Amino acid sequence: MKNLTTIVVMAIVLITSCKPSKMETETTTVPSFPERAKDMNIYEVNIRQYTPEGTFNAFAAHLPRLKEMGVDILWLMPVQPIGVKNRKGGLGSYYSIQDYAATNPEFGTMDDFKALVNKAHELGMLVILDWVANHTSFDHAWTAKPGWHTVNEAGEIIPPNPDWTDVADLNFNNMDMQNAMIADMRFWVQKADIDGFRCDVAGEVPIEFWNRAVDSLKVDKDLFMLAEWDEPRMHSAFHMTYGWGFHHTLKEAASGKFNADSVANFIRKDIAKYPKEAFRMQFTDNHDENSWNGTIFTRFGEGHLAYAVLAFTSYGMPLIYSGQEAGLSKSLRFFEKDTINWGDVKFKDFYTKMLALKKNNPALHNGVYGGEPQFISTGNPNVLAYTRTKDANTVAVIINLTGKEQTIQLADESFKAADYFTGKAGEWSNATVAPFQYYIGTSNK
Repeated sequence: MKNLTTIVVMAIVLITSCKPSKMETETTTVPSFPERAKDMNIYEVNIRQYTPEGTFNAFAAHLPRLKEMGVDILWLMPVQPIGVKNRKGGLGSYYSIQDYAATNPEFGTMDDFKALVNKAHELGMLVILDWVANHTSFDHAWTAKPGWHTVNEAGEIIPPNPDWTDVADLNFNNMDMQNAMIADMRFWVQKADIDGFRCDVAGEVPIEFWNRAVDSLKVDKDLFMLAEWDEPRMHSAFHMTYGWGFHHTLKEAASGKFNADSVANFIRKDIAKYPKEAFRMQFTDNHDENSWNGTIFTRFGEGHLAYAVLAFTSYGMPLIYSGQEAGLSKSLRFFEKDTINWGDVKFKDFYTKMLALKKNNPALHNGVYGGEPQFISTGNPNVLAYTRTKDANTVAVIINLTGKEQTIQLADESFKAADYFTGKAGEWSNATVAPFQYYIGTSNK
C-alpha cells in the first residue's frame, strides 16, 4: 500500500506540474503598430537643454512628471557623439553624428541611456530615437571608406546642401553603407530596447532604403516609425509623417492671412491625400521651429493655447516640445548650452487635460482609429467649428482664430454639451466669442 500510495502521489504531482498555469494560458496580445499607438501622443526631448546637467540621468528625474501629464511616446533628439571637424558653435549640432553606435559622453554612458529607457518602460512610456541617415559628421569613421559619401569632381566629400557645412552627405548607391546603417539601427534596438525611430529629413533618403531597414528591424521588435517629411509616399515604411503643411497653415491663420475656411479646406485636402491608416503629427512647436523661427509666442501670440487645441483635436497625433508646458519663451540655441527655464510649469494643467481628452475620447484617436473632422458653419470666417465622431463618442470644437471678439450663429446640437475646461453649458445659437476663445464639448450617445 505504501508503494502504491507513493506512485499515485507522484503521478498527481507530475500531471499538475505539466498543466499550464492560469498566467501562462491567459496571455495578453499587444496590438502591433500603428494600432498600438491609436490613442497615443508624442513628446520631443532635447537632452542638452532639458536640465542644467544636460544628461540622461538628469532628464530621467522628469519622467514621473511626464507620466503624470499623460505622455505616451518620448522622442529623443540624437544622443550620439557629435563631430568635431567643421563643428558649428561650441557644442555642435546633434545632427552631425560622429559614431552611430555610441552615446555622446556629455549626455552619459550607454548604461545611463539603457537605464533611462528602462525607467520609461516601467512607467508605460515608449522611447523612439532620432536617426540621422542622410549624413554624418566629417570625422565619422565612414569618411575613410571610398564611395560611402557623396563627392564632387575633385573627389572631395561634400555636404548635402551649402548651408549644412558641418555634415557630410552619404551615398545611398553604396549597398555596403546601407547595410552598415541598418546594422547600426539594429544595435539600438538590440542593445537598448528602444521602441522606434524618428528619421531626420527622411525624404532625402531613398524610400527603398527605409523599406529595407524596416523589414530588417522588425525581425527584432515591432517598432514605431516617424518620418520627418510631409509626403504620402513615406507611408510605405513609416506609420507617421510630419504635418508641416498644417503647421504652416496654422501660422498663416495666426497672422491673419488665412481664415477658418482656409484651415478647413487644408485639412480636407490633406486627409484625402494620405492613406487612411496614416498618422499625421501635428504641433505648434518643435526644435526646428523654436530654434530658427521663434517661440510659440512669436508665432501664435496670446492665441498659442487656442492653436494648440486645434493641433490636438483636428486630426493626427499631437506633439509637445520640451519646455512647451512651461511656456518656453526663448529660442533655444542650437549649437550651445541653453537650459530650459522650468519655473512653475504654468501650462502643465492645460496640456495634461488635453492629453487626457485625446486618450479618453475615441473620436480624437489617430488616423483611421478616430473620427474625421466635419466642419460646421459659424456664420463668421474667423471662427472655426467642427465635430469628430467615432462610434458613440462625439467631440465638438469651436475656436476663435483671432485676437478680436467675434459673433457666431451655431445651432448644431453637438455644441450644447458642457465645455471641457469651464464646465459651462454650450449655447452658441447667437453668441459672442472672446479673443482666442476655444470650446470643447464631449458627448456619448
